[in-house]
Amino acid sequence: MINNLGLFLTKRAHLSPDLEGLVATGSGMRPSFAELNRRSNRTANMLTALGTGKGDRVALLLMNDVEFVESFFAIAKIGAVVVPLNWRLVADELAFILDDSGASTLIFGCEFAGVAADLGARGEQCRGIENWLVAGDAEGGDGVLSYKALHEAASDAEPEPGACDGDDLYIMYTSGTTGLPKGAVHTHDSAIWACITINATADSHYADRYLVALPLFHVGALTPLVANVYGGATSVLMYQFDPVRVWEIVEEERLTSMLAVPAMLNFMLQAGGHETIDRSRLRWVMSGAAPVPVTLIEAYAALGMEVHQVYGLTETCGPACVISAADAIRKAGSTGKPFFHTEVGIVDEAGRRLAAGQMGEVIISGRHLMKGYWNRPDATAEALRDGWLYSGDLASMDEDGFVYIQDRKKDMIISGGENVYPAEVENVILSHPEVRDVAVIGLSSPKWGESPLAVVVPGTEGLAPESVIEHCRDRLARFKTPRAVEFVDEIPRNPAGKILKRVLRERFPGPAAE
Repeated sequence: MINNLGLFLTKRAHLSPDLEGLVATGSGMRPSFAELNRRSNRTANMLTALGTGKGDRVALLLMNDVEFVESFFAIAKIGAVVVPLNWRLVADELAFILDDSGASTLIFGCEFAGVAADLGARGEQCRGIENWLVAGDAEGGDGVLSYKALHEAASDAEPEPGACDGDDLYIMYTSGTTGLPKGAVHTHDSAIWACITINATADSHYADRYLVALPLFHVGALTPLVANVYGGATSVLMYQFDPVRVWEIVEEERLTSMLAVPAMLNFMLQAGGHETIDRSRLRWVMSGAAPVPVTLIEAYAALGMEVHQVYGLTETCGPACVISAADAIRKAGSTGKPFFHTEVGIVDEAGRRLAAGQMGEVIISGRHLMKGYWNRPDATAEALRDGWLYSGDLASMDEDGFVYIQDRKKDMIISGGENVYPAEVENVILSHPEVRDVAVIGLSSPKWGESPLAVVVPGTEGLAPESVIEHCRDRLARFKTPRAVEFVDEIPRNPAGKILKRVLRERFPGPAAE
């Protein structure tokens, strides 16, 4: 068996044909692994008939449903390259990604027909798209082909594998919190090694039932999906995240595990519904993409639910560090230790390893690292050095080897010559009983260089800025305490749950009030 990731599904269908491979809560489809593999083969043969071959980029503008999953494995089988598209982006942003990736085929859901029409009218910018396929029950027309009709007419025979090992598998564009997004290129090998290191580290079992609540254009959803096929677990797809519906699915689908970013977990607590549902089968919840507040871990622990903080990046195909159940409370605030086939270090500006407790940049090594950034040799050379990925994240490591992520290097605030890590301040503010959400940014200050500003979503109408500041004074050094508080209705976040601090800086440009 060659190392083609699409053959993971073929092999799982052979070993576990009758095991439920997928539950799509949107469409209601529940294909077994055998059925899912046959559907994927039809998609593969359909694409081959349209002229798609090795190395061709196929873009997917699809919600979390069967078509995305079968298309992903089909594209992998024939050796083409998947370009998952963030459906929250506007047409201008999508057009850039289509043009930058050189995609020749676009498969889009019927709910995105308007966006697709806008893209199709752009001519030169989307000139490379030769095949436009609309999924769902849409019939097509005006140059758009019906995915459903072509799929039903295609053969379900296994296609000849078109790629393996170090060949490109997918290009996942980073969220673009600053500047234009970059496409992280993963190969069949890097994706396979991500599965191997996850399944060698996490508490994963055959026939587990795992909730995929993040969108599949995010590595935190796509890699677990592949790992589930590799390990023989059922993936339960949420069409779109709904904090109330999650609790219902936990009970209805007898979930054993899931991943949710901290903001999602916070929304789930606020939505309620967890008090009465049967969650006895749910062994753990992983949470990452942003530092997980200790208060959130403790709130779930009070419900008898283990939240394991996980740390990873698009560039690592997901895995970097994870914390075990035994340490989730004892080492609350830590993202744990490196995955089994992963190495993590903390270095200074010169790339020298730092001693325990010292703050520096996180570097990561393993066979699951990206190949590089698509068409960006400059960015690739900056990020990948001597087999290590320089993450841009700041952290320390204690004497036991536990990693504590603090912030992005670019988000660190330097106030009066002292380093202020926004995540630390945010964690303290979130422990205020009247605060619902928060983000801390630095404003220019003639006196201090920079000064922390707390942007707060209040949980009650009567919350005063002085209450938030006083709460910090009792728990933080003076230089870390925000000088001012601004109230907003919502903290802007990207699809991974990361705070869009660039947007907040534009809204609150400063300077700081002294």
